[in-house]
Amino acid sequence: MGFRLSILLLALAVSMDNFSTGFTYGLRKMKIPLKSLLIIAVCSGASLFLSVLFGKSLLHWIRPETANRIGGVILILIGGWVMIQFFRSNDEKEEEPGEKVVLNFEIRFLGVVIHILKKPTSADFDRSGAITGIEAVMLGIALSLDAFGAGIGAGIMGYSPFLLSFLVAGMSFLLVSSGIRLGMLFSRLQWIRKISFIPGVLLILIGICKF
Repeated sequence: MGFRLSILLLALAVSMDNFSTGFTYGLRKMKIPLKSLLIIAVCSGASLFLSVLFGKSLLHWIRPETANRIGGVILILIGGWVMIQFFRSNDEKEEEPGEKVVLNFEIRFLGVVIHILKKPTSADFDRSGAITGIEAVMLGIALSLDAFGAGIGAGIMGYSPFLLSFLVAGMSFLLVSSGIRLGMLFSRLQWIRKISFIPGVLLILIGICKF
């Protein structure tokens, strides 16, 4: 797999949750203004930048060949986890479309973020029907948490933190905004839940190609 294709697929894989979340907001006729979309994109890009830098820092203690394989294993494991969550969600009845349980516990500060991940619409703290200000920051952090582990794996494999974080920020912006628009257009459409396994498949394929 060529470098350009693999980095594009990786950026797409770690950003797919943004489309799903945007679609969920669209289904509920909620709005995310341009400024908030930019905040979410910056949070996603910054989080991935830091995680890739951390992964690259490990290269000082690991041989390049070993690092490449370790990074591949990390991506395969994360992709496998995504797939497990997808099939598990098909066996369980969920209260609302687009909601998922990522963690089963809460702590004071992270509790807000974890709750957002469980129920995306809870990011609308003031019930205004729009995501603004601190709400956009919290949502951006929540959406970037899933990509943090993949960023470490990408850093170990030698990917550029600048290029990857830029791509992820751009895709985050595009996928959230397009998800909202499609959600509003097809408020009764449920097909998005049936393709939520795609990020897992992409991560596994990218990881396998590193062996």
